[in-house]
Amino acid sequence: MKTKKIPMRMCLGCNEMKNKREMIRVVKSPEGEISLDFTGKKSGRGAYICKSRECFEKARKARRFEKSLSCKIDDSVYEVMEHEFTAENN
Repeated sequence: MKTKKIPMRMCLGCNEMKNKREMIRVVKSPEGEISLDFTGKKSGRGAYICKSRECFEKARKARRFEKSLSCKIDDSVYEVMEHEFTAENN
């Protein structure tokens, strides 16, 4: 039998390649709205981050979300994302 390929994605925080299902997707919808996608099924441009808070902070500080999604992100959006992130991990 052929083994199933495991999709790998790079974390924006630590730059490590990990299993896609172990990561959280940050998505920019076609309307330009940015949110966290825990299911991985929302439509739009996606970027991936580990489930660790340190990776989220590193990616935010280095503006890697903005570079990956090709748009400017307000601090209010980061606050909402941070709130969702901590709610999901607790």
